[in-house]
Amino acid sequence: QLQLVESGGGLVQPGGSLRLSCAASGFTLNYYAIAWFRQAPGKEREGVSCISRSGDSANYADSVKGRFTISRDNAKNTVYLQMNSLKPEDTAVYYCAAGPSDYVCISDEFDYWGQGTQVTVSS
Repeated sequence: QLQLVESGGGLVQPGGSLRLSCAASGFTLNYYAIAWFRQAPGKEREGVSCISRSGDSANYADSVKGRFTISRDNAKNTVYLQMNSLKPEDTAVYYCAAGPSDYVCISDEFDYWGQGTQVTVSS
């Protein structure tokens, strides 16, 4: 069964850090571009970051530039999202998604989605 599983979410104080993981099972992640999305209650889903299959290129939403870093370890079949200097407005359910070409980072056409992990930033 092809599956993406996110982990690493939780409750953190403003200014804190979290690292999210997106692990694949049933398929090899290095053939896919991977993106992180988030959705807060009452808001539309927002693209956060996307990384190419090789890991050589990545893009970020303006709201997270300079604070979040996406990376991948193809040997571990896992993609990470390091989140620093977290703000209350980063509170959301974070999802990872996989698409079969680097173009999906522009087209937003992903084949596989995880179930999400909750991130709450609050004092």
